[in-house]
Formats: sequence, structure tokens, C-alpha cells
Amino acid sequence: MIQLQGIDVALGGNQILEGLTWTLKDGKRIGLIGPNGAGKTTLLRVIGGYLEPDNGEVARAGSVGYLAQDVQEITSRRSVIEETLTAFEAIEELQDREESLTQALELPGADQAKILRKLEAIHERLAIQEAHSAQARAETVLEGLGFATDDLTRPVETLSGGYRMRVSLARILLQKPDVLLLDEPTNHLDILSIDWLEQYLSNYAGTVVLVSHDRYFLNRMINTVAHLYRGRIVEYAGNYDYFLVEREKRRTLEQAAYENQQREILQAERFIARFRYKASKARQVQSRIKHLEKLERLQSPDSPDAQIRIRFPSPNRSGRIVLSVSEFSKSYAGSEEPDVCVFDKAGPLEISRGQKIALIGKNGAGKSTLACILFGSETIEGSRKEGHNVETRFFAQHQADSLIGTDTVLESLDREAVGREDVYLRTLLGAFLFTGDDVFKPVQALSGGEKSRLALARTLVNPANFLILDEPTNHLDIQSIKVLIEALRQYNGTFVVVSHDRHFLDHVANVVWYIGDHGVRTYEGTYSEYRWALTHGSLSRIAHERPIAKKPTRKTRARSGGPKTKEEKRREAEARNRAYRQAQMNGQTATDELTRHQKQWLCDEAESAIAEAESRKRATEKALADPNVYSNPVRAKEASANYASIQKELDDLYARWEALVESLGDHST
Repeated sequence: MIQLQGIDVALGGNQILEGLTWTLKDGKRIGLIGPNGAGKTTLLRVIGGYLEPDNGEVARAGSVGYLAQDVQEITSRRSVIEETLTAFEAIEELQDREESLTQALELPGADQAKILRKLEAIHERLAIQEAHSAQARAETVLEGLGFATDDLTRPVETLSGGYRMRVSLARILLQKPDVLLLDEPTNHLDILSIDWLEQYLSNYAGTVVLVSHDRYFLNRMINTVAHLYRGRIVEYAGNYDYFLVEREKRRTLEQAAYENQQREILQAERFIARFRYKASKARQVQSRIKHLEKLERLQSPDSPDAQIRIRFPSPNRSGRIVLSVSEFSKSYAGSEEPDVCVFDKAGPLEISRGQKIALIGKNGAGKSTLACILFGSETIEGSRKEGHNVETRFFAQHQADSLIGTDTVLESLDREAVGREDVYLRTLLGAFLFTGDDVFKPVQALSGGEKSRLALARTLVNPANFLILDEPTNHLDIQSIKVLIEALRQYNGTFVVVSHDRHFLDHVANVVWYIGDHGVRTYEGTYSEYRWALTHGSLSRIAHERPIAKKPTRKTRARSGGPKTKEEKRREAEARNRAYRQAQMNGQTATDELTRHQKQWLCDEAESAIAEAESRKRATEKALADPNVYSNPVRAKEASANYASIQKELDDLYARWEALVESLGDHST
């Protein structure tokens, strides 16, 4: 548990936190929510002990782990796995002590009984900390966060900022602190890694505090919202969607109370002004004056999120076919290593007018490469042809580097605007978190995230009829993403977007392209529809496709050859039966130890469980659709929590079912 009492923090002359009192209870999953600049990161740093408050006290019971939003300080020459294993420094110290004591045993005249007692104590501590599995646990976490086996020996200093963040995240997760503070942990993760992180955190024993702009992630991960506004915390029991509803109810009540008090104050002031000098009313006047002096004035409640709306000007109409790419291949030449193949006889691809395409896939699969191919900035073995009257604009993260440093933010945007008034430009900048005097900041004084937001605004100020957007939601808060969603929904051109934000993709895309295995798979529909089709719909055949062969690792080294003995066959059968019983009891996915029939039985059981959970989900949705349920807050909260629980259960069941089907596909090939 962590308790904060009367915390004050001022930075740069601005009061960020004022009199903040908050208790972080054990085992909670907390989403720290607030507008941009409210002080969320500042508060996390105070909780973690990385920033001393100007006033107030912080009482910590237990360990705290903190993942900063931008992790750039790791410059170690250690490899990825070596850096990750520093999470087990206590184990390393014990092992060093063990080695020293073992050597001391061999010295002449050593007190062997005393040394052996010390060694026994060390061995007990190593057993408690599961030292024997440290390497395996580190590799499992790194694999879940998207590192390939070959990446584990790469020096950390050669990694991008995003992958350095993953190393830091892996190290913190392995330390298993009592309180885990994560500031935008999904910023540099692909969708598969986010899925893995969700599964990991759902089983985490400690308290977790999340700051995230990923609405989908928040809804699945948290059971409490801590709303930071005007330097104070207000807690809501529920996920992010529940918070939005309850905050509006609270704001309505606060607004009514504020208006009532303002009317009371106005009436008292009018009475005082009218009868101040009338002797017969002197006692009443003094009574009202004292009442106003003692009155605890209510603050005007926060207004609803500003309804900023951006309506892009209608672009020129393109031809029916916006872009076509023949069957193509793409490789990058290595200086010392073999060429890296990104696409091998992929496609052909065709983009029609009005399509809004989401590019998804693992990091490194080729999403950004394909975006560049579509734009025409990457050469391919194949052909690319633009349609009639197509105008293309491309947003990529590196575009921030081309901004002119001496321009102000407003001047930089104005360079891209054609006949747009300052009011529109400032409204657009406001949607991307540049408010007030921020628009007069020189570009060279902006942070990397601010430059990226400005580059995105420049891309969209006069949109062409074909947009290619690579991770446009990075560095945006939830409200800004909402504005961007609305703008793209009413945009009548064509676009392709790369993003790991599933809520964003679900609301803007009507076509999904999955990048993987050196190819591109196409699905007509939203992201949610794609996920449904992938698990038990028209795309379920993908699960049967044979995966690309991987290099054998130490864990999967092939047998030397020769016929199996009876004893080997007996041990393998026993292992398969144990694995099957464990899968039945624990709900684990199938392993290579199971027979095809055992996997099929587990698959059938999973399908039955999915059907039953879907039935319960439909019943809960029907209950939630009844307006009467919201008249009872307790009943509404229980229904919402039940729905979230069923949805999580379904996600786990579908993941298990998909893995089983894929494994069955391996048996058939």
C-alpha cells in the first residue's frame, strides 16, 4: 500500500499537484486518467520516489517499479538477455557468494561446518527466488514482448528507443514489484505484444497503475479509475467506459450544486447591497456577510471534454482504382549477413476509392515498409500504378525531422495550409494538444512527441484524396484520438493506416490487411469483425496454414536420429497424457506433446465453452440495453462488471481455441 498526504508539486512556476491525498490499495488495477498536462507522469514519479514533492508525505510499504514513457537512458553494451537478467541482481549476489564460499571450503584450515551452514542458507534463499528458472523466465517475457531468439544476444545500445523500452519493461515485470507503475506501456508495442502484456498483467499479484491513451487496453485491464484534475484525485470503481458515464453524472450534480450556490451568493450580495445602510436590516445584513465569509465556495466543475471537431475539406475525387500493386517481393541487403526478406511474392494488391484500410501485424513484419511501398518511396520487384487523379499524402514518424526549427508551431502549419484562416489552424492545433501560447513556440523547442503531432497536423491540414498514416495516434491523448477518429470517419477520401491502437482501428477502418509470413492477407470488415472471422469465421483457415520453419534453439534441438526405443515411446506417451490432463485442468493451450485426437478433444471442449459464453454475453448485452438498469447504480455496476468478465473469458477462450486449431493444422501438414 502507498499513501500520499497533502502532496504539492510546482514545475516551471505552474502548480501541478496541490494538496493531493490518495491511497493506492493492494491488488488494484488503476487507470490514472486526466487531460494532457494534468500531471499524470509527475504523479507517477512522486509515487515511485523519482521526484520529491514540494510539500506532503509519501508512505511506501513494499517495492515500486516504474516504467517511464520515454526510455532512452539504457546505453549498456550488455546483450538484451544480459540486461534483462539484471532484474535478478539479488540472485546474482547470492550466486557470487555461493561461489566464494565453495572456494573457501577448499582452503586449508577452513571451518567447513560453518561454511556449509552458510551455503545451506544461501541455497534456501536461491530456491525461494526460483534461481534455477531465472533465464527461462527472462526469455519467456522477452518473447512475449516481441523479441526473436536471435535478438536476445544483440547489444542493447544497437536497439531503437521502442525496443529499449521493451527491455526496461521486461526487467521491471521480472522484478515483480509490489506496485507497478506503467506510463504509456503500449506506445511501442505491436498488437500481439499488447495482447501478451494484457494476459500477463491480468495474472499479476501486485498493484498496477496505468497511464495509457489506449482505450481498449484500459477497458480490459483496469477495475478502478483515478481521475486527476486540478491537482486532485477522484476515484471511480469500474473500467474506462464506466468512468465516462459516472463522471458525467457526477459533473451534472456538481454543476447543479455550483449553480445553486452561485444563486445563493448573488441573492445574499444583492440583499447586502440594498440594505447595508438601513438600520432595521442591520442584523440581517451582518448575518449574511458572516455567512458569505464562512461559506466554502465550490469550484466551477470541469466542463465536458471540449467538443473540438475538425472537418477536412473535401478532396478532389479520384478514380475508382486508387492504387494497384502487382505481385511483388522486397528484400534489404545486409552488409555482412544474408539479405533480409520482408515480402516474397506478396499481393497483388488493389485499393479502391473509399476504402479505409488498417495495416496490422507484428513489429518487424513489414507494415511501415508496405506503407512506403504504397507511397512509392521504396523500390520493389514488381510494379506500382496510381489511379486517375490520385493525390497522396504520407505521414511517417521521421517527418518531424524535416520541420524548420525557427518556425513557430502556427507558422509551420500555415506553410502547409492553402487559404485556411487562423481560426481553423488554431482549432486544428488545439485538437493535437497545442493550446494557448503553445502555438507560438519555436519548433526547435518542441519535444519529439510534440514535433510528431505537429507533423501529423501538417499532413491533415489540406488532406489529399489518398492518405497513408503510419502510427498517427502515437503521442496523442484519448480526447485527441477521439477527435482524429471523428475526422477520419467523415473524410470522404481513401486512406491506409498503421496503428497498434485497436479502439482507433475499430472505429476508422473498413478493410484489414494482415502483414505476416512475407505476405499480405486481406479482409473486408472492421478490426473486430476480422478478429471474429480469424477465430471462428471465414478466416479460420489461416490457423491451418503451416508456419514458417524456425531455427532450432537450445530448447527445441533435434534428436540425433535413429529409431526410438520402447522406453522412449513409453515416456513420450506418459508425457502426452500428463500434458493433456494439465491442459484440461488449467485451460492451457495445446503443446507438441499431445496427439491429434487429444488436441481435437480440447478444441471441441473450447468450442462448447465459447458457445456457452457467447450465450451469456448476449443475455448480458440485452440486460445492459434496458434503460431501467441504470436507475440502480449498484445493479448497473454489477451488470457492467459481469459483461467485462464475460468478454475477458471469451478473449481467453478464443486465444486458446485459435492455438489449438493452429496446432491441429500443423498435424495435417
